[in-house]
Amino acid sequence: MSRERATALLVDFDGVLRRWDPAVAAGVEREYGLPEGVLGEIAMSWGLLQPVLTGQVSHARWMASVADALIPTIGDPERARAAVEQWQSYRGEVDPEVLAFVREVRAAGIRVGLGTNATDLLDADLAALDLTDELDVVVNSSVVGVHKPAKEYFQAACAALDTPPARVLFVDDQDRAVAGARVAGLSAHRWSGPADLRYLRAALAC
Repeated sequence: MSRERATALLVDFDGVLRRWDPAVAAGVEREYGLPEGVLGEIAMSWGLLQPVLTGQVSHARWMASVADALIPTIGDPERARAAVEQWQSYRGEVDPEVLAFVREVRAAGIRVGLGTNATDLLDADLAALDLTDELDVVVNSSVVGVHKPAKEYFQAACAALDTPPARVLFVDDQDRAVAGARVAGLSAHRWSGPADLRYLRAALAC
């Protein structure tokens, strides 16, 4: 049995619409004498990450916790805070090919939502990257109170798009998120790079 054609697109932020240059974090770690990869390792530890993704703590509190965790390595609280602040001053870059695709999809009359596990800094990031007017809806896990890949997250996203799950195409670079979307009844594509855009255009008939 064939699926209904998608009439809405839900796209992930980090790893799809926004990309990060790993050299930035590496440069901060070298400057402060930190082990390679430690900033991301601490920040992404589930005990620190889960509360900020569900809105239980602020982005600022999350980063303060990262700085606290660095103190034993750096030995100076002020330097630990400075390292985290310097690292966080970089807010990533928009993938121009994905943005062009989003614009093309919207021009074809298809609603586009941003479906992301994010913090309370998301709106500021979207504004800084000039993306505020590029999306029809933004579904932020820290606002919804539940994160991908939970079924409830995708239910909230479909409600925000005012589109039934069977007619939403979701694009994400994480296997768990893609699997969660499919469980929730959405079509889902595992993003591997701009070469995927040809398939996505065909799937949306735009």
